[in-house]
Amino acid sequence: MLGNIDASANLAVRDLTAARNFYEGTLGLTEIDSMGDELIVYRSGNTTLNVYTSKQAGTNKATAVTWAVGDQVEDFVRALKAKGVAFEHYDMPDTTLEGDIHVAGDMKVAWFKDPDGNILNIVNR
Repeated sequence: MLGNIDASANLAVRDLTAARNFYEGTLGLTEIDSMGDELIVYRSGNTTLNVYTSKQAGTNKATAVTWAVGDQVEDFVRALKAKGVAFEHYDMPDTTLEGDIHVAGDMKVAWFKDPDGNILNIVNR
């Protein structure tokens, strides 16, 4: 039923101004809609990312958004580091850490957080 319908990611933040600076200034997303101080909708490829204010911001301890960047993981890591993004390092079975990139077989993934602690990542798939 929903298999052919685009989905949107939803991210709770405490400070919409700080979130705007990060998602637009650091990640380069484009705002396509907003509701004052409550919600910003960003375009990301063929999907949308809803960033909204909530007291529950930053409470998710799992990955909230993934961008598949193909064979450009290293390039994106370099570009994001140049903009001040710090990458997370996790101790995971059958995974090695090469700089800021976790490698498991042919999969390469790098995790980072937004200003509210939401966990985001880029992956080569």
